[in-house]
Amino acid sequence: MKGKGWKVLAVVLGIGLLFFIGCGGKEAAPVATGPAWVMKGSGAFDTDKGKVFYGVGVASGIKNRALLISTADNRARAEIAKIMETYVAVLAKDYMASTTAGDMSATSEEQHVEQALKTFSKTTLHGAQIIDHWMDPSDGSYFALCELDLVSFSDALEKHKELDAKVRDYVRRNAEKMHEQLEEEEMKR
Repeated sequence: MKGKGWKVLAVVLGIGLLFFIGCGGKEAAPVATGPAWVMKGSGAFDTDKGKVFYGVGVASGIKNRALLISTADNRARAEIAKIMETYVAVLAKDYMASTTAGDMSATSEEQHVEQALKTFSKTTLHGAQIIDHWMDPSDGSYFALCELDLVSFSDALEKHKELDAKVRDYVRRNAEKMHEQLEEEEMKR
């Protein structure tokens, strides 16, 4: 091989060496395989028990085990509360500009986006219960699953005498409607 032949061989060997170096080295971090509800997340679902709201809470970085569990449980309950009733205030600012100089070959693009979001949720979760836990072995994150099924929710409302009859009826009528609206939103995804 003379001249070009050596150069071609050197390029091919160089590319091959880069390929093997790029493929070697660090192994990909293993993905923890947990229960399906961890990946599915919070929302409204139809199950064999009927219509259900699920809230998934997660806590990590807490060494005190009791506090870790309690935090995950409370966050799961909070997810259902956010589904049931949430006040959201949003302030968004969006700025874009494009400037072209003379011959159209030089342009300057810029943009700036800001968003401030504040949410507040307050509700009493009659019939909500933590039904499952899971700890991610890769990082120690602790997950909790809270369930609120519409039958238990309706029964709890019936038994709960503190609520005004009009409020109780309103909540019962709208719980089914809210579940259906959430299902429609989930189907759009």
